[in-house]
Amino acid sequence: MSEDAAASGGLRAPGPLLLGVRHHGPGSARAVRAALDEARPRAVLLEGPPEADALIALAADEDMRPPVALLAHVVDEPGRSAFWPFAEFSPEWVAIRWALEHEVPARFIDLPATHTLAWGREEENEKKENDKNDESEKEAPGEGEAAGGGGDGEPDGPRHGPAEAVRIDPLAVLAETAGYDDPERWWEDVIEHRGARGEDAFAPFEVLGEAMEALREVYGTGGHERDLVREAHMRLQIRAAQREFEDDVAVVCGAWHVPALRRRTTVAADRALLKGLPKVKADMTWVPWTHRRLSRVSGYGAGIDSPGWYGHLFAAADRPVERWMTKVAGLLRDEDRLVSSAHVIEAVRLADTLAAMRGRPLPGLTETTDAVRAVMCEGSDVPLALVHDRLVVGDVLGEVPEAAPAVPLQRDLARLQRKLRLKPEAQERELELDLRKETDGGRSRLLHRLRLLGVGWGEPAASRGSTGTFRETWRLRWEPELAVRVAEAGVWGTTVISAATAKAEADAVGAQSLADVTGLAERCLLAELPDALPVVMRILADRAALDADVGHLAQALPALVRSLRYGDVRGTGTHALAEVAAGLAERVFVGLPPACAALDAEAAEEMRGHVDAVHGAVGLLAEGSEDDSRAGIRGRWHSVLGTLSARDTVPGVVRGRAVRLLLDDGELGQAEAARLMGLVLSPGTAPGDAAAWIEGFVGGGSGGGMLLVHDERLLALVDSWLTGVPADAFTDVLPLLRRTFSAYEPGVRRTLGELVRRGPGPHGSVAAGVSGPPGFAPDLDTDRADAVLPVLRLLLGLDLDDADHAGDNRADNDHPDNDLAGVR
Repeated sequence: MSEDAAASGGLRAPGPLLLGVRHHGPGSARAVRAALDEARPRAVLLEGPPEADALIALAADEDMRPPVALLAHVVDEPGRSAFWPFAEFSPEWVAIRWALEHEVPARFIDLPATHTLAWGREEENEKKENDKNDESEKEAPGEGEAAGGGGDGEPDGPRHGPAEAVRIDPLAVLAETAGYDDPERWWEDVIEHRGARGEDAFAPFEVLGEAMEALREVYGTGGHERDLVREAHMRLQIRAAQREFEDDVAVVCGAWHVPALRRRTTVAADRALLKGLPKVKADMTWVPWTHRRLSRVSGYGAGIDSPGWYGHLFAAADRPVERWMTKVAGLLRDEDRLVSSAHVIEAVRLADTLAAMRGRPLPGLTETTDAVRAVMCEGSDVPLALVHDRLVVGDVLGEVPEAAPAVPLQRDLARLQRKLRLKPEAQERELELDLRKETDGGRSRLLHRLRLLGVGWGEPAASRGSTGTFRETWRLRWEPELAVRVAEAGVWGTTVISAATAKAEADAVGAQSLADVTGLAERCLLAELPDALPVVMRILADRAALDADVGHLAQALPALVRSLRYGDVRGTGTHALAEVAAGLAERVFVGLPPACAALDAEAAEEMRGHVDAVHGAVGLLAEGSEDDSRAGIRGRWHSVLGTLSARDTVPGVVRGRAVRLLLDDGELGQAEAARLMGLVLSPGTAPGDAAAWIEGFVGGGSGGGMLLVHDERLLALVDSWLTGVPADAFTDVLPLLRRTFSAYEPGVRRTLGELVRRGPGPHGSVAAGVSGPPGFAPDLDTDRADAVLPVLRLLLGLDLDDADHAGDNRADNDHPDNDLAGVR
């Protein structure tokens, strides 16, 4: 320690230089750098787990870019983990960099992670016990009110009830004492906006230490009882460093701990506090972190709400407000908002004016936000939310060097990410993949394998373009916690494909239902896991043979059939899968009619969903199949639907759906569908059953509204039935009808209303002389139909001669069904 640093009392007296900071505080970071430059200690001690000492040297690697975090996890249970994050503006990070630049030893002195992680399970048990005792504590508010001092000799705290319930925020208490209602604003005024030039480098730490001393005299540990153990360990480490470096050491720690580290205690007393602590075997490494995870908004309580703003304050050499407004203007311009230089100038002026009116030394985040809202966002909070998300919080993702320790699975994942040019990013983005391309196919396989392993880097999303099976859309965002998920998945294998294969096999053995196994088979095909598929298929065949529940079989069939299509796209052999799917479909056909008898309303609605799912699966299974058994499966399914539509014991919603599916497939004419509807809607049918039939026929978002729009005979049947429902039964069927018709699009509902208001003519046609909605008439308008032919020709790639020839063919046949034969 320099002679100047030791010339006065307080922090600069002989002994360790205690630099109390706010974690992730840019003002503290600047002050730490100034104090270290002034004191020139022979060693720097840091609040953090000592197991990370061997990793400190990596901070000097040019590939190490904060924000990063130290990750500690239990070797046998990687899910039990803890993070110690560092941003570029974190005082601890600045101290590490200073030590490396000046070739000074840097060491962590907090309680080892081997104990911290072992505390995790104990804390869970304590929480459960405390929850049980909540009521008894409320009944005896006078008990245990000492604020955490206990045997440590600390005075009682203020009477707020049980000490366990009082967990204070030191900055909030200091801000309130100073008359501020916002701790962040107080911190900005006192620390961030403090002029550093010409001041004593140790003055801020001395003042902050005195404030914390006063707080701890009142609040003791402030409800953080484990701090006593941590501080005992830190004192022991400081003593050892003082002996080694002849008392010339600097300690960078949270300001809350400074009074405890300054307190004189015996070595025996500190060691007694550490005796008998639980232990686990732990590993530690560096992992990338994000500004978003430094924010309280995302659930990680790092003590700052605005890491992007603090990073800007730390990096801005001068004129921080002007530079911030320039950043905001650039962001808004990128979003096609009209923001000029004049807006920037006016926003800076307004921020300065607001700071002066509010008695602040410089504009803070509150003033700049108010100015941006008024000047650049025209009073709207919508673009302001974008500024907050992108700049105030930010999506900065750190990087760690390849030399950082990692499990073999993590290294294989990093290799694949480089090979496939798929870089992890903190900001969410969409990725469109064409599976016919080698690189995109590899990306798809990687993302599907990671999902099998529980590493949710990407989630499938609906494609905005083609919906074919050769395309996939993913929504990607890398979160720091995924590093833990990768470590957990490392128990399954050392590479992504081997780990995914082992995990799939284990999931198949432990699957609870047949649908779970079929879903797993689908995921194995998507991930291209040929070694896992035989195991999954064997279990699938066994489960399918033993499961007699038609609902379970119907749930399992769609995923199985989709797997066949994915196998075709990816060139995977799926013969065994096709045999299981065909056998499953036949069992559904046999068991479905008796399973649909005597169902209540809830079970009937569920069965309607199963019928829809099986119908879609059958269509895919029969589509393009050269196998006679599979090609004839559609006809057998139509027979099942015919049976369902004719049985009175089948609920109305299922019967109505069966009729609708037959109509859509062309197995039932419109006249026959109208006849069946007329029978159901006759006076002899109970109104509730009739309403359920209507819901099955035209409900469920299946285009039933357009069917009524284009077939006025069906609309007339529904209309006449509805007007004839007795008053006492109308209330009972109304919720069902509202659910059916509310699912239609607004335009469909409006058109149906106009048709009902106009009223149908004879045989359901428009009455003579009555104008209907545009585009509707009793007969087909061939001139309007011809108008779409040029567009269809372009869409289908037909040349002019083909279109003219098709038009000639259509002209030779005036049957309405052949009007568009040329483009079919």
